[in-house]
Amino acid sequence: MTLSNAARKGRILLVGLAALSLAACGFNSVPTKQEAAKAKWADVEANFQRRANLVPNLAAVAKGAAEQEKEILTGVTEARAKATSIQITGDDLGDPAKMEQFSQAQSQLSAGLGRLMASFEAYPNITSNENYRMLQSQLEGTENRIAVSIRDYNAAVQDYNTEVRTFPSMIGAQLRGADPLVPYKATTPNADVAPSLEGKL
Repeated sequence: MTLSNAARKGRILLVGLAALSLAACGFNSVPTKQEAAKAKWADVEANFQRRANLVPNLAAVAKGAAEQEKEILTGVTEARAKATSIQITGDDLGDPAKMEQFSQAQSQLSAGLGRLMASFEAYPNITSNENYRMLQSQLEGTENRIAVSIRDYNAAVQDYNTEVRTFPSMIGAQLRGADPLVPYKATTPNADVAPSLEGKL
C-alpha cells in the first residue's frame, strides 16, 4: 500500500511544522544557554580554587608573624578547607541551598584573607619580603578574576533564566524539565568587594 503524493507532502509538511515549532519554543536554545551558564560556573570555581591554592603560600610568609596573626592564619586555613570541601556540580546550579552554602564558605575565606593581609602590614619584615609582594599581587589578580567570572556567570544565568521563563521558550523548557538557575550572591556585607591587599611597601 503506497501513500499518495498529497499524503506524503502532508506528512513532510507536518514534520517540518513540528520541527519549526520545537525550534521556536526554545527546545534547542534552552540547553544551549544552560550549558553556557555551566561553563561560566566552571570559571567561577576555577578562580576560587586558584585563590585557595595560594593559601599555603601565606603559611610560609606568616612564619615570621606574631601569635595573633598565626591565629588568623589558622582561621583562614580552616575556611579554605571548608570552602574547598563544598563542590557544586552543574546539576546543583538550580539548588538555592547549595549555592548559599558555597557562597557562605567563600565569603568566610574572603574575610579571613582580608584580615590576614591587613594584619601583615604591621610587620615591615613581611611586607618588604619579595615573596609577600608576589603573593599579594597574585591574590589581587585572583580576586579580580573571581569578580569577573562571577559577573559573567550571573549574566549567563540571567540569559538562561529569561529564556526558560518567557514564551514561547518556556514550552521547550517545560518539555525538557529545565528549571531556573541560581545566580551567585555574596552572603556577607561587602563580600562582593575584593579585600584590600595593598601593603605598606
